[in-house]
Amino acid sequence: MYLNTGYLNHSHMDFKDKSRPLIVGSCGTYRLSRHPKLPTYRPRGRLDYQIIYITAGCGHFHFDNVNNETIVPAGNIVLYRPKELQKYEYYGEDKAEVYWIHFTGSNVKNILRQYGFQDKERVFQVGTSNEYEQIFKRIIIELQRCQDNYEEMLVLLLRHLLISFHRELTREHILKNEYLDHEMDNAVTFFSENYNQNINIDDYAASRGMSVSWFIRNFKKYTGSTPMQFIVGIRINNAQMLLETTTYSINEISKIIGYDNQLYFSRLFHKLKGYLPREYRKLRNKF
Repeated sequence: MYLNTGYLNHSHMDFKDKSRPLIVGSCGTYRLSRHPKLPTYRPRGRLDYQIIYITAGCGHFHFDNVNNETIVPAGNIVLYRPKELQKYEYYGEDKAEVYWIHFTGSNVKNILRQYGFQDKERVFQVGTSNEYEQIFKRIIIELQRCQDNYEEMLVLLLRHLLISFHRELTREHILKNEYLDHEMDNAVTFFSENYNQNINIDDYAASRGMSVSWFIRNFKKYTGSTPMQFIVGIRINNAQMLLETTTYSINEISKIIGYDNQLYFSRLFHKLKGYLPREYRKLRNKF
């Protein structure tokens, strides 16, 4: 096992201090390989805030309930707030490598919000980066050496770390939005071009690697209608155009837009447009 730590004023006690907006209390790193287990259990939590960054392996965390385990892999940080239950373990067999930092201050809550850490969330995916490790190492050295103005430097380094995390969190959000937009655009194009075919929404979602519920929910957010409502809307709008501009029979139009059952098509058209297809055609021919 390897560890390296640094503490403000060389004190290992946790503390709450609101004399300044942000104060770094301690920072350190653990690396397990041969040591079988490193457990932490603080049933009443701590007085300060803590960020744990997992750079390799994973950690085993028990949020809110000591009997429920959440495995947090490398590339994530865990944020503990004051007085929150802390129970977690690192195992040598996982080859866990972690960095941690404790901090307090009068404006911590707002600072965390500013950098994208939502109040009720615990785990944040920030990816693995050598930049994070270098910042942690500099904080540890500052705490160990206590040079001139080191407390101010600690705050600057912690803000640097939080900003780096925030940039990655923002980038992940943008990528997720890009993925969502791409998938919804694909769906809109596919449905528009194949509206008259027998489209199975479940099959389409599965072909794109999405759950049906997730796809329907996000498609509705994107277009304002469910996939089937979207398809039906295209069918009826095209039927409306054919009724106005052609002499095709109602049965022919029904088949062209994808309905083999003329009666079903007529009922659906009436429901959406307020007229039966034949009535609609007569009405339009008057103008």
